[in-house]
Amino acid sequence: MIVRNLQDAEQSNRRIVSPDGNWESTRLLLKSDNMGFSFHITTIYAGADFRMHYQNHLESVYCMSGSGEVETLADNRVYPIEPGTLYILDKHDEHILRATSEMKMACVFNPPLSGKEVHNAEGAYELDAEEISA
Repeated sequence: MIVRNLQDAEQSNRRIVSPDGNWESTRLLLKSDNMGFSFHITTIYAGADFRMHYQNHLESVYCMSGSGEVETLADNRVYPIEPGTLYILDKHDEHILRATSEMKMACVFNPPLSGKEVHNAEGAYELDAEEISA
């Protein structure tokens, strides 16, 4: 069994802050845990407005607090995000995420992240990122 505490993980190398200042993510479950997916608690800072395109990963995102919107670029549809909203990027959807207030999100990635990933120029995570040790 694996047991981790969010507050403890936030004080470790599992907490990653984006270089662009839009988000921070505490990676509670990673590739090295051998579960087939990774699980993160991510904070999107108020006012953040950025493009992502996970070409190598599928992601499900559940909003625990805060508000904003996600826009899918293929069809320019805008979906409101508020606590209780789940959005699923099941087709490697290129999208823009906007936070009107700070949002806390629970995120699941498949394949799992190694730990130190940040978005590349296309808004994706690379598959061969450096792993975080337990």
